[in-house]
Amino acid sequence: MGRYFYTTPIYYVNDVPHMGHAYTTLNGDALARWRRLHGDEVFYLTGTDEHGLKVQRAAEQNGLSPQEQADRTSKRFREAWDLLDIAYDDFIRTTEPRHHTAVQTLLERCYENGYVYKDTYQGAYCVSCEAYYAEADLIDGNCPIHGFPVEQMSEDNYFFRLSAFRDRLLEWFEDVPDNITPERYRNEARALVRGGLEDLSITRTSLQWGIPVPWDSKHVFYVWYDALTNYATAAGYGTDEDRFATWWPAVRHLLGKDIIRFHCVYWPAMLMAAGVEPMPRFHVHGWLLVSGAKMAKTSVVQIAPRDLADSIGVDGLRYSVLRDNPFGPDSDFSYEALVQRCNSDLANGLGNLLQRVTTIVARSDGSVGTAPDPGSPLAATAASAYEATAAAWARVQPSVALEETWRLVRETNEYLQDRQPWKLEAGAELDTVLGDALEALRIVAVLAHPAIPRSCAEVWRRIGLDGDPAQARLPEAARWGQYPAGRTVTLGDPLFPRVAVD
Repeated sequence: MGRYFYTTPIYYVNDVPHMGHAYTTLNGDALARWRRLHGDEVFYLTGTDEHGLKVQRAAEQNGLSPQEQADRTSKRFREAWDLLDIAYDDFIRTTEPRHHTAVQTLLERCYENGYVYKDTYQGAYCVSCEAYYAEADLIDGNCPIHGFPVEQMSEDNYFFRLSAFRDRLLEWFEDVPDNITPERYRNEARALVRGGLEDLSITRTSLQWGIPVPWDSKHVFYVWYDALTNYATAAGYGTDEDRFATWWPAVRHLLGKDIIRFHCVYWPAMLMAAGVEPMPRFHVHGWLLVSGAKMAKTSVVQIAPRDLADSIGVDGLRYSVLRDNPFGPDSDFSYEALVQRCNSDLANGLGNLLQRVTTIVARSDGSVGTAPDPGSPLAATAASAYEATAAAWARVQPSVALEETWRLVRETNEYLQDRQPWKLEAGAELDTVLGDALEALRIVAVLAHPAIPRSCAEVWRRIGLDGDPAQARLPEAARWGQYPAGRTVTLGDPLFPRVAVD
C-alpha cells in the first residue's frame, strides 16, 4: 500500500470557476480515485487563494469587503466541484487561522535562517499575476502571461534571498530526475534556475488584505508566498508535526505551465530556506485553448462547468475532458469535440455494450447473469488493458489510461458482433457469450470509475453486483473470471443518451 498526497493550485477568488480550473481539478480527482482503487492512502487537496490586490479590487468593484468577496467566490468553487463529483479530502482557504499559522511559521524560519532581508523595491508589477517582473521579462511593456499593462511600484519590502539557492536547486534537478513531469517542463524550470535567480519581494506595505509579517506588523506577505504555503498547511505544517511527517513525503503538485516559475523554482527554494524536506514532485499540464486562446477568467473564452454539465451530463463532461485533453501539452477545447467523444465512446461504446447485454440477458435468461469462460479471448484483452491502463495512470496520463480501458469496451462490442448472441438459442453457447460480456462490463466499471464514477456505479448495479466499484481493489479486481453467475441483471434506459449538437 502506498501513500499519495495530490494537490491542485488554489484558485483565486477575484472571479468564478471556469473549465481551466476544472481541468486540473478533474485530473487530480481521477488520479486520487485510481490510487484509492488500489487501497492506497490518499489525501486530495484543493481550495481557494483569498488574499491580495486582485481580491481587494474585485471586492471594491462588487461593493463588498474582501472577506465577503472571498466567502462568496470560494463557495462557488465548492459548488462547482460538488457538481463535478470531485472527491477532495480537504478544501483549504487561505483566510483560515491554520493557514496564517503555517505561513508565519515557514517564512519566519526563512527569516531566522538569514534568507529574508529588508530593502526597497522599484519595478513592474502585474496585478493579474500578483507578481513582479523584471523589465527584460515584459513584452512590449506588458505582462508576459496576461498581455496587460503592468503597474510601476515603489515601496519598502522584505525580500527572499532566492539568489542563494541556484546551486542547491540545480543539485535537486540532478539528484531527482523525475522531479517535474513531463520532461519539457522540467527543462523549462531548470533553464530558469540556470539563467540566474534574483531575490524576490515577498511583502507589501501598501496592502492590508493579507497575512501579517510576524516580525514587522506594517507588512503583509504578498500573494504567492502566502498561497504556495497552503500545501504545507493542509499537511499539518506548524500545527501537527506527526501529520506533516506522514503526508509531506507523498506530496505531488498538479499545476498549469504558466505557474512553473512560482511552483518549481520559488517554492522549492522557500522550503529549502525553511529547512523543510523532502521536495515535492510536480506534474505540469498545458493550457486548454479555445480558438487558439488560453481559457482564463479574464478572457471572453471562459466556459462554466455547469453549462457543459447541463448539456452533456456530469460524467460525459468528466470523461470527455480527461480523454481528449492529454495531461502535458496544450490542447484544443470545444463543445463539438466534447459531444463527439460522448457519443462515440459513451453512447456508442460503453452505453451500447451495456444495453445490448442487459437486453439479451433479460430476454434469453430471465434476467439472470451467467458466468464467464475462463478461456475467453476477452480474458487476454482484459489483462493487457489493465496493465496498460495502470501504467498510464502511473505516468499521469489519464487520456492514455482511458484509451486503454476503452480498448476492452471496443473489443467486447466486436466480440458480440462476431458471435451475434441475439441470434443464438438458449443454451451453453449463449450463456458463455453473455457471461464473457458481463465480466468485461464488471472490469470496465472498475477501470473507468476514476473518470465516470456515477455511470460505473450504475453499470455495477445493472449487472447485478452488490456495493459499488469504488469498493473494488486492484489489481485483483481486474483479474478475469470473477463475475458471479445467478445475479439478477436489470434492463434500463440508455445510460448515455446521444447528445445533439445545436
